[in-house]
Amino acid sequence: MKDITYDVRVYKTEVYKGKKVTTYYVRWNTDGKAWKEPYRNAAQADVFRSELVTAARRGEAFSLTTGRPASWKRQETLLSWYGFTLAFVDAKWPHASPNHRRGIAEALVDATEALLATETGVPSREARRTALRWAYSTRIRDNEKPPADLEKVLRWLDENTVCVQDFNEQGKGAVLARAVLTRISQTLDGKTAAANTANRKRMVLNNAMEYGQEIGLLTGNPIKAVKWTKPKTLSTVDPRTVINIEQARRFLTAVRRNSQRGERMEAFFGCMYYAALRPEEVVDLRRTHLHSLPEEGWGEMRLTNAEPRAGSRWTNSGKPRERRGLKHRAEGDTRSVPIHPELVALLRAHLDRFGIGPEGRIFLGPRGGLMTDRAYLKVFHEARKQAFTPEEAASTLMEVPYALRHAAVSTWLNAGVPAPQVAEWAGHSVDVLLRVYAKCIHGQQGEAMRRIWEATRP
Repeated sequence: MKDITYDVRVYKTEVYKGKKVTTYYVRWNTDGKAWKEPYRNAAQADVFRSELVTAARRGEAFSLTTGRPASWKRQETLLSWYGFTLAFVDAKWPHASPNHRRGIAEALVDATEALLATETGVPSREARRTALRWAYSTRIRDNEKPPADLEKVLRWLDENTVCVQDFNEQGKGAVLARAVLTRISQTLDGKTAAANTANRKRMVLNNAMEYGQEIGLLTGNPIKAVKWTKPKTLSTVDPRTVINIEQARRFLTAVRRNSQRGERMEAFFGCMYYAALRPEEVVDLRRTHLHSLPEEGWGEMRLTNAEPRAGSRWTNSGKPRERRGLKHRAEGDTRSVPIHPELVALLRAHLDRFGIGPEGRIFLGPRGGLMTDRAYLKVFHEARKQAFTPEEAASTLMEVPYALRHAAVSTWLNAGVPAPQVAEWAGHSVDVLLRVYAKCIHGQQGEAMRRIWEATRP
């Protein structure tokens, strides 16, 4: 056979000390052709070199195509980590929401940084991350050719990320898995990442490894084999961020007086405070959702959809927002929410002045298009400064629009509305509701202590 040889020489491992990392090159020669394999870890390099030496001493034939013992048959089964991640993204894309697609990409971009096989010819960090974000959008990758500069980077990643089957090797797999977990636990500048972020990325990687088992590439889940202390997350709303009704009225008045843009957003923010709507639910609000809007008294809205913002790269349509069913609800399910009399007045005034937009939309951006994050965040932060005292503005009180929703739910609970009813209006499960808002339920400690005293006093 012309594609094999028995003329093999294995040389001493070559150590290259770069500015940031050290690379260990295992070097060998087959019939005059030089080969070298890079490793980040000296132990990994020693294991691979020992396997080559053992095969050569046994008199095994080496492939002239791969440079490895012909018995390994690695050429047919090798798959780079980069290639594996593309397959994983494609498998998840049809069933994942745009925001989940973006979350998958963020986790894989970070993980790939820890799985480079060499520093030789490595593109810049920014170039690698940009190229990976492009590649992890299945919609874009399936319909567009990568720009020339990104194409070179992607080719390098395909050729120079570790083989996914390396996770199966005893010892080596654990080293790689720990490197990945360490990377996702850090920010780009090396600081400790937020616990929620690290845990979310670990879930993505765990899912990727399960997929590797499913398609037969991995014999086990290397992420589960590594002991990793799960960061503790803050799952409850901080009471210091929750505004009261007087502060809410001050804020909404400041929104109206802020500008012509603000006049369009008073009822927009009012829906978050009085009806506990999520921002993406307010953006999607249509006239048909306002089931009852009387001249005075309570009204009712029946929500059907939301339009969360994920970014054009992650949606099927290529638009920044994509209409979806309600969060935590089955497709086609609805949610009924009472409209506070003050919100009824705000909505009626808004409709009288601005009318109804295309597709029955209630809220439009300043130029008549879809309400954008940039537009309402600008008004939010300006109105917050105008409405609050210097001490309030400098505190954590209502730092983000979502805090208006937290204030609404907290108000309902503190008013004595039963938890199941609050959960139904807010679109939560009762368990999540009580866990998230446990610290925001005020006014019950005195009654509780009175009852304990009555039960225990002499």
